[in-house]
Amino acid sequence: QVQLVESGGGLVQAGGSLRLSCAASGSIFRFRTMDWYRQAPGKERELVASITGGGSTNYAGSMKGRFTISRDNAKNTVYLQMNSLKPEDTAVYYCHVFLIRDYWGQGTQVTVSS
Repeated sequence: QVQLVESGGGLVQAGGSLRLSCAASGSIFRFRTMDWYRQAPGKERELVASITGGGSTNYAGSMKGRFTISRDNAKNTVYLQMNSLKPEDTAVYYCHVFLIRDYWGQGTQVTVSS
């Protein structure tokens, strides 16, 4: 059974920081690319950042320089450090991995107040 469990969301003022965590079941995830996506109300889900099993990272343009994705393979956990948050970062953030098919976590709400 593949499970992804996100945590760390909440309410923060603009300019603040949050750190999201995604705990994945199964050691196979240490070799897989893992991603963070987000979905704001009325908008499509969009890619935020990705990290390969080897630690290479990729970010969507608006998140570069503010967000940092990292992973701890010993803990099967992926993190998303979000700094300088803006109201437009308000969304539900989802952890994702592709392993034969797409797997998603339940999502964690991030709300940034102005």
